[in-house]
Amino acid sequence: MTKAEVVDQVAAEADLSKSDAGEAVDAVLKVIEDALARGGEVNFTGFGKFTVAERGARQGVNPQTGERIEISASRVPRFSAGSALKKSVKG
Repeated sequence: MTKAEVVDQVAAEADLSKSDAGEAVDAVLKVIEDALARGGEVNFTGFGKFTVAERGARQGVNPQTGERIEISASRVPRFSAGSALKKSVKG
């Protein structure tokens, strides 16, 4: 599903214009992005939780040359599905 399809479905579900639905979807995504950038977390009860995880430095291998390379530490976003989401997907 693309972002445009999500906007279309939000517009239909919430009885909004497509432009209002697009702004709402953009706003939600921006709020989640800003919270994660500050190192916080976003929790939607039953749906899931967005968090930031620290990924340590590690050794990697360049697949073209076989040369070992050092991959630096980084912060990455994570999503953990909530029980209601898991249940709806499962069956």
